[in-house]
Amino acid sequence: MTALAVEGIGLLVTCDPAAGDGQLGLLRDATVVVEDGAVVAISRTPVTADARVDVGGRCVLPGFVDSHTHLVFAGDRADEFAARMAGRPYEAGGIRVTTAATRAATDDVLRRSASARRVEARRGGTTTIEVKSGYELTTEGEARLLRLAGELTADTTFLGAHVVPAEYAGRADDYVEAVVASMLPVCAPLARFVDAFCEDGAFDADQCRAVLAAGAARGLVPKVHANQLRPGPGVGLAVELGAASADHCTHLTDADVDALAGSATVATLLPAADFSTRQPYPPARRLLEAGVTVALASNCNPGSSNTTSVPFVIALAVRELAMTAEEAVWAATAGGAAALRRDDVGRLTPGARADLVVLDAPSYTHVPYRPGVPLVAGVLEGGELTWRDSVLWP
Repeated sequence: MTALAVEGIGLLVTCDPAAGDGQLGLLRDATVVVEDGAVVAISRTPVTADARVDVGGRCVLPGFVDSHTHLVFAGDRADEFAARMAGRPYEAGGIRVTTAATRAATDDVLRRSASARRVEARRGGTTTIEVKSGYELTTEGEARLLRLAGELTADTTFLGAHVVPAEYAGRADDYVEAVVASMLPVCAPLARFVDAFCEDGAFDADQCRAVLAAGAARGLVPKVHANQLRPGPGVGLAVELGAASADHCTHLTDADVDALAGSATVATLLPAADFSTRQPYPPARRLLEAGVTVALASNCNPGSSNTTSVPFVIALAVRELAMTAEEAVWAATAGGAAALRRDDVGRLTPGARADLVVLDAPSYTHVPYRPGVPLVAGVLEGGELTWRDSVLWP
């Protein structure tokens, strides 16, 4: 067993209020000691170690936890984006365009493109990522996407109830029956979570409940695409089923906020999608002031949020959702971990996985303060260096 000391940390974000100052548990002039892929100690005095990395007074924070992505897909929808910017409203049915392209793509094409997106996300500081299926909408196709997603992450989600495919047009109930009876038996062993898109143009509450309950019966943890385009039953359904998260949460009633506040369901906000679709931004302040646990995620997908950048999402959250920098960083780390029901990531305290992001900056506040600037100088995942910039590691 080899001990690595990451020292010379000017400001350490632990995301544990018991470990340091404020919500982010801040410590100055700290050293993180790593052994066997995990954090074993946080020290403010010299330590004995087999190897050392001096980060020269830079800020270190937990790796970002991107708890909502659709990383495995083929093609793009740039023309759709351009049309939206010219005034056409966003609709859920555009998913079928990506379904056609993804069905036609080979495993190698999908693997290369998804791997490239994962590398891009890592360069932005994402160390833990969730990946959904949902772009084939057949038993064999959804299983294929989950197998490919499983090459990138253990946090995979079955999203057979993403949209009604063209071959089931006008027969949504028949498609839901196929998802429950045919897809889930094959796909459940390949996933941790089951998700459903509860929205006009996708599936209603009863249809989503049938899919999510069937997934839960097979050991999958429910999640819900909820209240993205208009108020609806998605948030209430997520709370009813004890879902890990309700994602989007753009249009919320007081009852929705109260339900989330009285539950363990995380409100995962996806402001890059609202940026790209010109929808209203979710009411983060209402949620936070009510005591709801909030996460931030990229929602990387080709139609409504073609970005892997969690730093961009943090900047949007601070500028457009009226979150503080502290709240946004916490939501993109510890909040994302809660949305994935993970207690080993999203924090830097003894026992946590050694996922560290070194910023070429003195403070985490530079993430929203300098939007669009590549500030990540180095990334360690499980104590292994997976991305480096010449600023820190020549």
